[in-house]
Amino acid sequence: MQLGKIVGTVVSTQKDEKLEGLRFLIVKHVDSDGKPTGSLVVAVDSVGAGVGEIVLVASGSSARQTDITKDKPVDTVVMAIVDELEIDGISRYVK
Repeated sequence: MQLGKIVGTVVSTQKDEKLEGLRFLIVKHVDSDGKPTGSLVVAVDSVGAGVGEIVLVASGSSARQTDITKDKPVDTVVMAIVDELEIDGISRYVK
């Protein structure tokens, strides 16, 4: 799993039928201080995340382990919305 920040959405009316009904979000990977660490990735939303939220994302075969992504052509999924991030007793992020 990696930390990410939702920075946008993707709308696609033409897509594989296995992707019908799924919501796509643009995620930027971030470090524990919320600073960007990499490029953007499109992820399927399995938890109702919104723009600006810090989330946990899974990639690769792990992305196909949620109820809504099982057996679908998905490489990245938003699988949790972070409420608080604490490292060594120090709160780094609070929603």
